[in-house]
Amino acid sequence: MSTLESGSSAQETGATPAGNQELLRVESKNAEKRRGTFSAYLGLTKPRIIELLLATTIPTMFLAAGGFPGLWVTIATLIGGTLAAGGANTLNSYIDRDIDAMMKRTGHRPLVRGEVSPRAALIFGLVLSVASCVWLALFVNLLSAVLASGAIAFYVVIYTLGLKRRTPQNIVWGGAAGCFPVLIGWSAVTNSLSWAPVVLFAIVFLWTPPHYWPLSLKFKDDYAAAGVPMLPVVTETRAVGRQIVFYSWAMVGASLILVPIAPMGWFYTIAATILGGVFLYEAHAMLSRVTRGEEAAPMRLFHWSITYLSLLFLAIAIDPFLV
Repeated sequence: MSTLESGSSAQETGATPAGNQELLRVESKNAEKRRGTFSAYLGLTKPRIIELLLATTIPTMFLAAGGFPGLWVTIATLIGGTLAAGGANTLNSYIDRDIDAMMKRTGHRPLVRGEVSPRAALIFGLVLSVASCVWLALFVNLLSAVLASGAIAFYVVIYTLGLKRRTPQNIVWGGAAGCFPVLIGWSAVTNSLSWAPVVLFAIVFLWTPPHYWPLSLKFKDDYAAAGVPMLPVVTETRAVGRQIVFYSWAMVGASLILVPIAPMGWFYTIAATILGGVFLYEAHAMLSRVTRGEEAAPMRLFHWSITYLSLLFLAIAIDPFLV
């Protein structure tokens, strides 16, 4: 075939260099759109919060099993827990989209930016929530499914719809929803509950105020503009600092009560003592700065609180192997 004939044939089939480039551009644009849609739906689930919740679930399972709980039950529980947390967080994003639009910290979220429609977000959140309970009931046990449904209901109905916009104690009682993963992890292994997971629940419950109130101090103007009565919005900073110190002491006390209840070994005991001492130092240091009239620098305690909980539960996971 001559060059002329070849070129003519290519034009007839649309396979010109320009056509190929246009096709590649369209395919690239479609792929980018799909990635954007995936990222938007993923953003609704608040992955960083899920990571922290799972960081308490796995060590609890290790403690309940007295070692490695088994690969399948671990994977199945993590899948169910991820779906439950993702569903609850998505429904929270759907309900709080008006507040999120008023706050700089949350102004980038998918619903605020219009990347996902409210109706689509609501359906997505409900599907994830139902799927989590069905998954846990089928592949783990009924108790873990019931606890997951309770966690979702508590976070969405009690906290988001009931407490968040009405009381400065919202994060104290609403934070209980974030404590359910330890109960789910324990029940997944033992199909029961005991005092040990109750103490773990108390640790996370008491950790939540000194973790979240420093963040609320940092963004109290945002919360005030949105009409959310977080404690730093309705009271002076020194009073918030005193509350943080109170809950910090209670949290450290609960972490040490776990030693005779579980019971825990030397590794956890030393780790809990040292980590708790650093937490108390940071909490008192923030209160001292406020008392002296200095900048509170609350994010120091906020970032340390995440490190504290992660390391404490890592010690819980390691301790059974050192007995």
